[in-house]
Amino acid sequence: MFLRVEIDGRPPTAEALWHPALVNYGHFTALQVRNGRTRGLGLHLARLDAANRELFGAGLDGDLVRERVRHALADDTRDASVRVVAYCPEDRGAVSLLVAVLPPAPPPSGWQSLKPVPYERPVAHVKHVGGFGQLYHRKVAEREGFDDVLLTGPDGTVAEGGVTNIGFFDGSSVLWPDAPSLGGVTMALLEDRLPAAGIGSRRGPVRLADLPAYRSVFVANSRGVAPVGRIGDVTLPVDDDFARTLSEVYESVPWDPI
Repeated sequence: MFLRVEIDGRPPTAEALWHPALVNYGHFTALQVRNGRTRGLGLHLARLDAANRELFGAGLDGDLVRERVRHALADDTRDASVRVVAYCPEDRGAVSLLVAVLPPAPPPSGWQSLKPVPYERPVAHVKHVGGFGQLYHRKVAEREGFDDVLLTGPDGTVAEGGVTNIGFFDGSSVLWPDAPSLGGVTMALLEDRLPAAGIGSRRGPVRLADLPAYRSVFVANSRGVAPVGRIGDVTLPVDDDFARTLSEVYESVPWDPI
């Protein structure tokens, strides 16, 4: 249920909605807001700016984004899930910002199960609109009893979750897949802080055949971090000590005022 939707700081008209509804070209970021703050705000703004330069040839002013989000939240909404979508109607020649405010999403509960599917998102480094492929595979996976999908190459090389990054803990460090994928904000926040907790962080290839070699596997996105207990028909161990440390590292990330 949407609490509020605005386009360029105003309630949308039917005319204003036709382009984002019908034209599958744009980019976005998604954040959890608590008490008017969010984690990794600078990373969200940098993501929007970089994607805007790549898709539309111009930067995106971070102060404008913050203003639009604050306006959509209004004074009566302190906790929410917020999505900021940038698109460019051809008749305007300027980027518009759609801000959708939804109820806050709780963190994942319990361990997650993932269905591996041979699918790679196009232009995977951009958080772009129109994720039909991953949404299709995710709905199929949910009907089969899984929580989400694990996107892989045709040879079983792991890339990312349907809406998450995935990390593999070998007992001393976290290995993040280096296949084409979206560099998530939560992943970046963890990468920066894991070494201070005595856990290394590196990038490298991960294959489905390697799953039994890892002590623990987890997923991460703006909702938080969660252990993975099953991928396909492979049951995975959950290292409680590591899961506790990972949660503590994530919870130590400060909340930035929007």
